[in-house]
Amino acid sequence: MSQETNKDHASAKQHTDSEQKPQSEAELTDAQLVAEAAEIDAVGEVDALQQQVAHANEQLLRVQAEMQNVRRRAERDVENAHKFALEKFATELLSVVDNLERALTAVDAEEQSQKALAEGLELTLKTFIDVLARFNVAVVEPEGQPFDADLHQAVSTVPNAQVEPNTVIEVFQKGYTLNGRLIRPAMVVVSTAT
Repeated sequence: MSQETNKDHASAKQHTDSEQKPQSEAELTDAQLVAEAAEIDAVGEVDALQQQVAHANEQLLRVQAEMQNVRRRAERDVENAHKFALEKFATELLSVVDNLERALTAVDAEEQSQKALAEGLELTLKTFIDVLARFNVAVVEPEGQPFDADLHQAVSTVPNAQVEPNTVIEVFQKGYTLNGRLIRPAMVVVSTAT
């Protein structure tokens, strides 16, 4: 009997195992589906997070580039402020140079009584121009050069066959630049074709 009982137990156990086996496979399949779904959700979340990180990195790079541009602009503005701080002052001094040049042309240096005055005016003018040059104020002397609208202001045009058309043939007033920037254009007469 004990053998028969063991056989019955064994067959009952096999029967229960066979009934449970399909149920466990079904549970396993559901568990796999849930795991796969969770994995898919995790992959989707990872992709979304990677996109957010990439977007944040892109924004960071843009902000850094913008900050560099702002810094460069500020440095350039400060440099220009230093370079051209004297612009108004230098422009006002140019009328003094013009007046000294006019006075020098009005004096007859050949006449003995005005010779000392002419020498004094020449030295004063030379010193004045040297001081302006130390502060990077340069004279624009265009006579004989082609007309340049960026540096010259044409007062009139004169037909002239002896020079190329569009050449400066006379300067009424010299032009000046400060650190390469025009502060006063030269007033000139320009030749035209005859």
